[in-house]
Amino acid sequence: MRTARRRRLARDRFGLAYASPVAAVVAVFFVVPILLVVYMSGTNWKLLGGNQGINFPDNYGDVVDHRMFWPAVSFTLKYTVIATVLLIAVGLGLAMLVQETSRWRGLLRTAFLLPTALGLASSSLLFYSLYSPQVGPFNDFFKSIGIASILGSPNGALWATVFLIVWRYSGFYMLLLLVGLQGISGEIYEAARIDGASPGQIFTRITIPLLRPSLALSIIMCVTGSLLAFDQFFILTKGGPDGSTMTIVQLVYNLAFESKRSLGLAAALSVIALVALVVVNIFQLRVLRGKGDE
Repeated sequence: MRTARRRRLARDRFGLAYASPVAAVVAVFFVVPILLVVYMSGTNWKLLGGNQGINFPDNYGDVVDHRMFWPAVSFTLKYTVIATVLLIAVGLGLAMLVQETSRWRGLLRTAFLLPTALGLASSSLLFYSLYSPQVGPFNDFFKSIGIASILGSPNGALWATVFLIVWRYSGFYMLLLLVGLQGISGEIYEAARIDGASPGQIFTRITIPLLRPSLALSIIMCVTGSLLAFDQFFILTKGGPDGSTMTIVQLVYNLAFESKRSLGLAAALSVIALVALVVVNIFQLRVLRGKGDE
């Protein structure tokens, strides 16, 4: 008994020794910053003046009452729904195209994945040049349909940014869903065809249910990334025109470094966004979880 206990203690110590560096990194770069933001959210912390004392819960009330809070929430949710639906649909379509193609599979996969090699900021700068009313190659086309600047209207700015995101990330989601498609046995499809199932029935009753884990991962990643959108809107629109494309994260930046220059207000909004993101992800996990996972 004593020998077995000593061996168990030795294994536990080795486990702790292996896990401690990861735990230290998580604590330093994740837990400590979150605790600092939570503390800052309850203080009158100016960008240049520093901490001027506790004022909890004034920051939370001031953030919710801010004139751009609810428009930013509304726009962020709208953008998230549109981007998620289009990215998953296009990614799944590309994955099925690559899966069914035999001769050009490698070429198509490479072509669809190429945009993912660019960073989001670089892609945004590229599309900013393409959309430019002065030097953009599409300038004449936009003028022919009565659009002086596609980024100059709320709907134009939204759809121009969505097009950028679909171009940039659809190959990534194609890869995630392609892995799921390749994990489905061909014998299942063959049995369905022998039983007389139509292509639509095979897609809805076989492909989608068996692809559920990959779809769940893709949807969760897409929703999370869309809710935290910043780079593309900051570079393309700066939140304009007239604040119509202001996202939650961009409002955090605005409160901290531009309009209010208050790190306390920005931290309070960050805490609200973090709590909302956790709630959304928990809801997604419960909804997207398969019956076998319960």
